[in-house]
Amino acid sequence: MKRIALFLLTNLAVVLVLSITLRILGVDRMVTAEGINFNALLVFSAVVGFGGAIISLLLSKTMAKASTGARVLDPQRPANAREAWLVETVAQLAQRAGIGMPEVAIYEGAPNAFATGAFRNSALVAVSTGLLESMTEEEVAAVLGHEVAHVANGDMVTLTLIQGVVNTFVIFLARVVGYFIDRVVFKNERGVGIGYFVTVIACEIVFGVLASLIVAAFSRRREYRADAGSAHLLGGREPMIRALMRLGNLQSGELPKSMQAFGISGGQAISAMFASHPPIEARIRRLHEAPVV
Repeated sequence: MKRIALFLLTNLAVVLVLSITLRILGVDRMVTAEGINFNALLVFSAVVGFGGAIISLLLSKTMAKASTGARVLDPQRPANAREAWLVETVAQLAQRAGIGMPEVAIYEGAPNAFATGAFRNSALVAVSTGLLESMTEEEVAAVLGHEVAHVANGDMVTLTLIQGVVNTFVIFLARVVGYFIDRVVFKNERGVGIGYFVTVIACEIVFGVLASLIVAAFSRRREYRADAGSAHLLGGREPMIRALMRLGNLQSGELPKSMQAFGISGGQAISAMFASHPPIEARIRRLHEAPVV
């Protein structure tokens, strides 16, 4: 949960900065009194949309560490037996998954975990103190397998591509609607007026909320895959099922909104359509039904 919330907030901030910067530089001038240059607007929208998503991805590890206060463990000098076990377990799981050794971190908080990073071979896997204190080693290993599976599946990169496409259409459609409202409702016939700018801002918010449904739907599908990935890495589904059952009886730690889709547990959502994670019961049922290969 933590990883996606931070990703989305960073993405939004970067998109806004890019939009303002390009506007100041005069690049955002494809909407004029004569009409809309749709090709130029689409290019502009894609540059800003994908630029925001890619920059957010590249900053994901740094932002994750800063937002959670995660302490990265030294693999050569673990402070205690628990840290040594964590590093060794992640190393074994990463080797089985065919990825490079991720950074391993611990942060203070209620039960949760997340993985993030722009590249499969230099990711970050972090677990909370609450999760370590409330689960058995086998259950923690299952959670770590879930996070390593996220990295091996390339979920952050896929999310970035989806977010880039979504951003592009939000920016593009907001300006098309803004131009229409400015001309038809506000009767502006020279350049673009206040009606255009107000409408663009309002539409970006509304379209952005609707677009988040797409991101949430992808996030839920990816959770099932990561659960199955954990079962594969551990050689059986039972450890992951037990970990989920324990999470179902615990109050999972809230992660920053920009990282919600990448934690082990998704927290409460206003509605199921906006939830970054499927219900625990659904995940357990899917694990029982799916073959472990």
